[in-house]
Order: sequence, then structure tokens, then C-alpha cells
Amino acid sequence: MISRRSLLASTMLLAVGRLTPALADEPCCATGDLGLVVERANASLLVIDRSQRASIGRIEGLGDLSHASLTYSPDERYAFVFGRDGGLTKVDMLTRSIAKRVVQAGNSIGGAISDDGKLIAVSNYEPGGVRVFDADTLDMVADIPAGAKTIGLADVPGRRFIWSLWDTGETWIADFSTPDMKLTKLADVGKNPFDGVLTDDGRIYLVGLFGEKGVTAIDLWSDDPKPVRFLKDYGKTEDDLPVYKMPHLQGWAFTDGQFVLPAVGQHELLWVDRSTLEQTGRTPTHGQPVFIIAQPASPYVWVNFATPLNDTVQVVDSRTHQVVHTLTPGPAVLHMEFAPRGAEVWISVRDANKVLIYDTRSFAQIGEIEAQSPSGIFFTARAHQTGL
Repeated sequence: MISRRSLLASTMLLAVGRLTPALADEPCCATGDLGLVVERANASLLVIDRSQRASIGRIEGLGDLSHASLTYSPDERYAFVFGRDGGLTKVDMLTRSIAKRVVQAGNSIGGAISDDGKLIAVSNYEPGGVRVFDADTLDMVADIPAGAKTIGLADVPGRRFIWSLWDTGETWIADFSTPDMKLTKLADVGKNPFDGVLTDDGRIYLVGLFGEKGVTAIDLWSDDPKPVRFLKDYGKTEDDLPVYKMPHLQGWAFTDGQFVLPAVGQHELLWVDRSTLEQTGRTPTHGQPVFIIAQPASPYVWVNFATPLNDTVQVVDSRTHQVVHTLTPGPAVLHMEFAPRGAEVWISVRDANKVLIYDTRSFAQIGEIEAQSPSGIFFTARAHQTGL
């Protein structure tokens, strides 16, 4: 029997539009503590509850997830999953099911959601370019061909998206703030950009270069953004080690007024002053860095590494540039995700079929979840972060 108080509460929520009639008759749960783990070998997502430190369901039938990423709607109800097979899948976190799925290209490499939550953009290797979809229906609203592999797609404040082109060394910006989309093309960004990332303040778009030395910065707060090269001695050279796995720039950390960057082909981190773009230090590491992720509300960054040294995670102090702790979670550590306030870190260990949970102060393991070849871990808190 429903109490008068519960009935009144439901009526009030319906009146202000916070609870749709479709959900009024369903058991409902909050989404703020939920997340998804990509099970890359099984075309599935594991639904996780951060407070319970447990898995609470599995969603199957998502196609090729060998290089998958995802983003969330502003209300945290829906996840939009970008698969390597060109699949764009809308997942309902409440019903733990696929709401809609389209195969929009032959080979996609990631995506983003606009700051108003209305548009989903997907970057493609094949046929190249970016396609943009309505977040509610997944109907395509724009096709922006490029004839080149598209990488580093990110959302930018003002209903904009930014990405770079591997083949042509350009960066493009699409502005959807008016009915007629405006496309800006910036040339001479650098040879073979392999990824791009937006800084946490939404100002600087950083582009990592594989075909030449250096990194490129583009100031999006400028009325006339221009590519600016820095770290001219940084990047892959003929003397470097083989690159076993390309670093992921969305793991580049921004902390204590610094950029923390992976030295491609080397076992070290590079530290760069955010205001001057001058290198301020180097940190020798266990292996070739892949993800460098800043622990929220702390001076520390956490780093994992490419094969064959991928069983290890190191913690580095941004004030001293020194490694302060080393963990060995197990074979094939692929990703790390922090609780929004930084108290815990969740680490996927693919070849052990586990996600391990650590306390970030004591480094003690405080939880373990079985998963099938886990890779990316994504908490719903990402719904409220620019550039993710």
C-alpha cells in the first residue's frame, strides 16, 4: 500500500517534471553512485555501484568494444557508448538495457556529448570525419566528412566540438550554437596528431604529435585561435624504444599549475608549466606511460603502463616529481577511475578478469569485482565534466 506521503511526493515530482509518468510506476534508483565497466572481449558492460563496491547487472550485445569509450547524459540516466565497429549505443542506466543502437560508420574511435546534452558527436577512422546525432533519438543531424582518420574529439563549452586529423595535421572546430553549424579549420597543427585533450578549464586543446617532435596547444578562449608548438625536443624519435601502446591524452593530468605528459617511446613523464609552456621536469617511470590521471583534491597523479610492463601502477607527487608509491595490481592494467572526491581508485586488470578498488590514502585494497576482460571504467560523475 502506498502511503499518503509517498503519493504526495510522487505527485509533486510529476508536477515539476522531475519524474516522468513512464517512471512513476517503476522501481527507481539514484544514478550518482553508478558506473559502467567495459568488458572488451564480450561485447558487454558491467553495471557497478560505487557505494556497494559491487556489480549490480550486465548489459550485453554492444558489438566490438576492443577500443570503446562512453559518455553520459546530464541527468546520468543514459550512457552513450562508442564501439570500434562504428556502433553508437544508448544505454539506460535505470533499466540496465539498450535503449537504442545504430551502426553509424565502419570504424569509430570515440565520441562526446555537447554541453547542453542535446548532441552526440562520434569521430571515425572509416570513413573518417565526424557524425553528430540527436541525443534523444540517435537520428543523425550532421555529417562532417574529412577524408582522414579523426582523433581527439572533445566537447567544448558553447555547444561546440573539436577534433584533429591524423592524415592532414589539422584541427577542426564545429559550432552548433546557431541553426547553421559553423566549421573552423586550423592548419599546420603538426604531423600525425595521435590524440587530443581539452584542459580542465576548457581553455587549451592539446594535440600530441607522432610524426614529429613536440606538442601543439590551441587557446580556445582566443577570438582567433592559433596552433602553438611547444616541447620541441619531445616526441617519438628514431632513438626511442618501440611504442607498444599509444598514450591516451584524455589521461593527461592537469595539476598544480602543470601539464603532466607521457614521453612517447620513453619510460618517463614530462612536466610543463601551464602558463609558459616550458618544460620544468622529468620523472623516470616503470614503463611507457599510457594513462596519467590526477587524483581529485590531491597533489598526486597515478600512472599505468604499456605492455610488457603493464602489471604496475605508480603514484607521483606533482610537487616533487617523484614516485611515492608503486602498486602491482596484476596482469594488463588497462584503466583507472577515481571516485569523484578521490577517496578511492578503481583499476581494471584485464588478464585477471577483475576490477580492484584501492583506498588512495593507505593504498590498501578495499574491494574486488569479477569482470570479463575489463578495460575502461566510467562513473556517472563524468556527466558533469567538460572534455569527457
